[in-house]
Amino acid sequence: MSEKNKSNQEKVIETEVALGTVHPAALEPYRLRLFVEDEIINDAEITVGVNHRGIERIMEGLPVEKANSLTEKVCGICSNSHIWNSVLTAEKGLEIDVPPRANYIRVIMEELERLHSHLLYLGHGSEVLAHETFSMRAFSIRETVMELLRMIGGNRVQYGVSIIGGVRPRCDLDGGRLQKISDGLDFIEKKVADFADRFVNDSIVMNRITGVGQISQKDAIRLEVTGPSLRATGVDQDLRKVMKEYQDFDFNVVTLSDGDVKDNILLRVLEIPEAIGIIRQAIKNLPKGSVVNRSWEMFDTDIIHSHIEVPRGTLYHSYKIDRGKVRGSIIRTPSMSNIGAMQLACIGNHITDAQLCIVQCDPCFTCTDRAIEIVDLNKID
Repeated sequence: MSEKNKSNQEKVIETEVALGTVHPAALEPYRLRLFVEDEIINDAEITVGVNHRGIERIMEGLPVEKANSLTEKVCGICSNSHIWNSVLTAEKGLEIDVPPRANYIRVIMEELERLHSHLLYLGHGSEVLAHETFSMRAFSIRETVMELLRMIGGNRVQYGVSIIGGVRPRCDLDGGRLQKISDGLDFIEKKVADFADRFVNDSIVMNRITGVGQISQKDAIRLEVTGPSLRATGVDQDLRKVMKEYQDFDFNVVTLSDGDVKDNILLRVLEIPEAIGIIRQAIKNLPKGSVVNRSWEMFDTDIIHSHIEVPRGTLYHSYKIDRGKVRGSIIRTPSMSNIGAMQLACIGNHITDAQLCIVQCDPCFTCTDRAIEIVDLNKID
């Protein structure tokens, strides 16, 4: 506790409240320091690192195909996003053409994962709001998405669909699978519409989240916020609009303007129908032909960079290929970009709203935990 005097000699008490690294109010382990005065947050500090597992280091020297598979372990919510971007990195460096049918299946998988991620966000967000009914409704809808992902990839969490040159033949979509996906989308769309109607018409919930954790568009750009949290401040930016894999699909980039918890939640709700629309287009226009191109050769490359739009924002992968093995892998997840802004979002809010301010960006702290070793060659004997 620190004490300071104002010019009028009044005493102002600023108290530090520490949470974590493990706390029942937090969804994941991280260290949070709140500096409060009369229960209003004056400053906040978030420290991550307790979940670091060294995946980038483990990838060092692995054969490219094995390293790609390992990236699925970065996150259980965006496992498809990680392996897809890692595979895209190799394909870009090795100049591999992917069959159109494989690209469409990859898009279907990624948009199903977007549904999975957004519904999980709505479930966890409702949990932080202490609204168990909304939380259970969101998780119930998500179950249909999980079963569709299991049907395609064989697992509910790590699917292993993307491989260098396309997708695994066992993940090809026949008529029966396509019909099940279509039926599942109809169910999800109906249930999400009902959820959204109940949510926005609940005055207690809306009053709790409106104006809380607000970030201005200027600050969002300055702090390099990405994904839905950036679009919630009115910035029309979505890498899918420039990714070649999405060039055949029509969809709207959803933006809102208040940049608060309310807009972060509603924006994801509004993105769900857009994702469903992309999947329906892919099902309707799924090209015929092979799902994998095996006519490629391995060779050494310089460092390759790949950015894609995933449910939480921009995902970055890079590495070089040396004699068929990965060297110098770097993975930067959206949460790594967004978490700094969530510290700012806490300021000015009541201490009881701190968790809402932080989780509005849907942070994944296991994804975020990365370590980069900087070596000064001039100091090496």
